[in-house]
Amino acid sequence: MPIARDPRPLTGEPLALDLLNTRWNREGVTQDLLDGTDGLAVWLASNGLAGDHAADPEVLEHLHEAREALKAAVDGTPAQAAPLVDAVLAHGRIRARLTADGPAEEAEFADPSWGPAWLAARSYLDLITRAPERIRTCAGGSCILHFFDTSRNGTRRWCSMAACGNRAKASRHYARLKEN
Repeated sequence: MPIARDPRPLTGEPLALDLLNTRWNREGVTQDLLDGTDGLAVWLASNGLAGDHAADPEVLEHLHEAREALKAAVDGTPAQAAPLVDAVLAHGRIRARLTADGPAEEAEFADPSWGPAWLAARSYLDLITRAPERIRTCAGGSCILHFFDTSRNGTRRWCSMAACGNRAKASRHYARLKEN
């Protein structure tokens, strides 16, 4: 059975933020890609994880736990979020190896159903090590999407200039016209 197209308005963010972006607003109603295993299959495929992980209820349950932990980390306080993120990270580890190509690291899980959740939590650690101030929530009024600001000067405000950015600009323009 072919996997459905990813319906989300923003994809391609680092894995941690992409997991957060499995919830979005459409016309004032919150959508949830991870409301079942069909959506999970779409998310796994969109992130190149479909070949390694099955779209089953256990993986979905673990991803829900990771998504809530990451939401607390991004939108809440680090002190409250740390135990939640650590609980997800407790299900995997990095295994260092020497290969023919040189040193390598690979993720290792006692229970493979934790793989995608653990990888998302690990991705968050990479982001906060790199540039925690560039993890952003869209400034669009009702938008709940997150992004990693890769703009040169670090001033990106919207998940997408084509969507939320244009809405904000149009709203400002309309307000200026009403004043005149």
